[in-house]
Amino acid sequence: MDFNALLMEFARDIGWAVVASVAMSISLGILLAVYDKLTPRLDEMEELKKGNIAVAIVVAAVILSYGFVVGMIVHGPK
Repeated sequence: MDFNALLMEFARDIGWAVVASVAMSISLGILLAVYDKLTPRLDEMEELKKGNIAVAIVVAAVILSYGFVVGMIVHGPK
């Protein structure tokens, strides 16, 4: 493999990483908006600003669960 082909492959991989990062950011924002709509009596962001640790743990669990599901979709079960 010559250097130009290696450089093109590297650039393509970086491009896909940027696309994946943008898609993940957008979908995480959608996830949090849906979660906010599912809990109408609780303003999570306001509670986080107040320093509510319990809400922070729940929101972190939602985000980690989302990441786990996306990881299983990408890599699949072994």
